[in-house]
Formats: sequence, C-alpha cells, structure tokens
Amino acid sequence: MAIKTILVGLSGGTASNGALELACRLAGQFGAHLEGLHVGLDVEEVMLSAGASGFALPVDGRWIDEITGNAAKMAEKVKASFSETASRHGLPLLAEPEPGKPPGEPPGKPSVSWRTETGDAPMVVARRARFFDLVVLGRSDRVVDKPHSDAIEQTLMQSGRPALLAPAEPPATIGETIAIGWNGSAHAVRAVAAALPFLGQARQTFIIAVGDDDAANSAPFIQAYLRMHGVKAEVRNVLKVPAVGRGGQLLSAAREEGADLLVMGAYGQAPWREALFGGATRDIVGMSLLPLLIVH
Repeated sequence: MAIKTILVGLSGGTASNGALELACRLAGQFGAHLEGLHVGLDVEEVMLSAGASGFALPVDGRWIDEITGNAAKMAEKVKASFSETASRHGLPLLAEPEPGKPPGEPPGKPSVSWRTETGDAPMVVARRARFFDLVVLGRSDRVVDKPHSDAIEQTLMQSGRPALLAPAEPPATIGETIAIGWNGSAHAVRAVAAALPFLGQARQTFIIAVGDDDAANSAPFIQAYLRMHGVKAEVRNVLKVPAVGRGGQLLSAAREEGADLLVMGAYGQAPWREALFGGATRDIVGMSLLPLLIVH
C-alpha cells in the first residue's frame, strides 16, 4: 500500500513540534497530501461533562468568553506554525487535495491542507484518522515514562490505521535504518505490512526478536516475506536478560543497529488496556526517543 494521505494531530503543546516536522518530511518523501488537524475546546461539552461528574464551574459570560478566546488564539497559533513548517518544506497549501495517480505512475506532488474542529480531541482525531493512510501523533516530555495517552490509545483502538509516534525532538533522519520488533504475533504481522512503504525506501532493515523461541523460529519466514517485496532484512535474535524488560532490550538492540524508526505491533495481556499497552509496548511508548510506527 502506498502512503498517499497523512494526518497529523496538533494540540499546540510541546508534542506538536516533532509530529509536525516528521509529518512534513514524510509528505515530501512519499509525495503525499498532509492534513493538519487541530481540535479546539468545546466549552459546552466541558460544562456538561463537569456537571455530570459533580464539579461546579463558573457560568458567567466573562469566563466563557475567556475560555473561548484562549481556544481561538491557540488554534491560530497552531495553524500559523503548521503553515510556516509546511512552507519551509516546500509543501503548497491547498483547499482540497489533488486526486491521486493510478498505481504504477510516479507519485504526485506533496501538498497540505488545514482543518479545525471542536470536541473531544482524542476521539475526533481517531475518527478522522480512519480516512488516511497514516496518522502522526506527538509525544511530549510530559508523557515520557507513562504507559499510554488518551490520543494514542483512542487512535490505535478506533482508527484502524497505523500511527507514527514522533518524539518531541525529531531525529535527523527517519526510515533510513528500520528495526522491526518481531514476536510472531498477528499484531507484528500487521505492523510489518503497514510499514512496507517505509521498508521499501530504507537502506537497512533489521528484524529483532527478543528472548522468544516462537519469534526466533518465525523470523526467517517474515524475512522471506519481505524479500518477496524487494526488502532485504537481517535477523537479530536477542537473548532475554533476567530482570530486564523486553521493551528495554528491544530499544537497546534497535539503537545498536543505528535505527531511526522502530516498527512494532501494540499488544500485551488482558484486561483491555493491558492488551494495548502491556509489556514491551508500554515500555517502548514510555521510554523511546525513536519514532515508532505502531499498529493494533
């Protein structure tokens, strides 16, 4: 599958900088259309939610005007940053994206568009992401060492699309050397399939299996699958170190190979939240300074 459309969710916080920079790079790299999405605060929804939770909020006009005004200023600030970054990358701003070219033809010219909505940001982003090939989300310094965030969680669960999680400080390159976190699961298979556009452009690819016989035994099969897609990948079997998490070992192995992108499935143990952010996934989302391409 080619990447022809990319969505980047921009809150305006520190997470937005890395996400926006990487999203613009990827639009140019794949000749894709990039939509910037900012979800503003819905004052009525906040008041209804607070009332349902038993919290009392001021309802005078000045308070509402202040909150609404601040939300509008933030939206304008984020839009200006989006326009400046897109212009710096030579991406023209279009009201509507141009139709894509048929398979086999050279990719179209990259472009961008802007969209503002109001409501519950994680859910709005997740629903909008359903209609894009890739969604880019940021991770601010405030969520490092936390196992999940609402935006990441909702997007992975509700969109059905691969998500690229960008660090606050974007790396110098992305996708030149790719590490695949392999455990033989259906989640990992989906992640590899979603990463094929990146893998097809990479200089080096490494399949990394950490301390799992099933993963090590099936690694040659995913290696052969990639070979059929024109991707040459090397297998690295990493022995499990006691008292060290698989996520930490996977990150360490990826760094040793010089990876600038890590591909993996989001999986874990029940209950449902652990099924998304358990085990290695939780560790990596919390610790990694690498861009992560994740599929649930």
